[in-house]
Amino acid sequence: MIFKAVIFDLDGTLLDSLQDLAETLNTVLSSHGLPVHELNEYRLLVGYGMQELVRKAVPEKLNSDDALIDTLLGEMKEKYSRTWKNNTRPYPGIAELLDWLARTGLKKGILSNKPDEFTKLCVETLLSSWQFDLVMGHHEGIRHKPDPEGALQIAATFGCSPEEILYIGDSSVDMQTAKAAGMFPLGVLWGFRSEEELRNHGAGALAKVPDDIRKYLSR
Repeated sequence: MIFKAVIFDLDGTLLDSLQDLAETLNTVLSSHGLPVHELNEYRLLVGYGMQELVRKAVPEKLNSDDALIDTLLGEMKEKYSRTWKNNTRPYPGIAELLDWLARTGLKKGILSNKPDEFTKLCVETLLSSWQFDLVMGHHEGIRHKPDPEGALQIAATFGCSPEEILYIGDSSVDMQTAKAAGMFPLGVLWGFRSEEELRNHGAGALAKVPDDIRKYLSR
């Protein structure tokens, strides 16, 4: 298959954002007297959207308290708007990969479960050296991944059939999204989740470093 476009996940794929997400939410949890989590615990909590991150982070007996979740979510968004770039950076090798992709002429998109405003802010600030044809975070009217709705919207915008798109991500959510959309799922091993998780959820191939992605797109 010759791919005509790529769709990237953002957090854990292009950007290492775990520390800022973890420290921000821990600050919010601590202010309410709730238990906090170690950085590595957040590797399994992120990926489902900010609301679900908050829900998963509170004690199980509280995760059905929607009023509490809404309060914590509002506070996290407010704090994250000030802390999101304290430590967040592109992974090593991403700049070189994006430089190479820019020369190929392939369409490039980003699809994230992170709120749309933060997704766009991260890309505009930290990935501004590269042109993406469409950047989409979670917003009203679109369901979170692994629902394929967002991925298929990007494909339609690109004028590509799903099988012409290489979908790149670091989690089971991304692999499931790609499969549901009919795209080729490529898992990356430098992100937040394990090789086992990626394989178990349908990764068609794995990349150990960003440069590995080039072989799937070279014509």
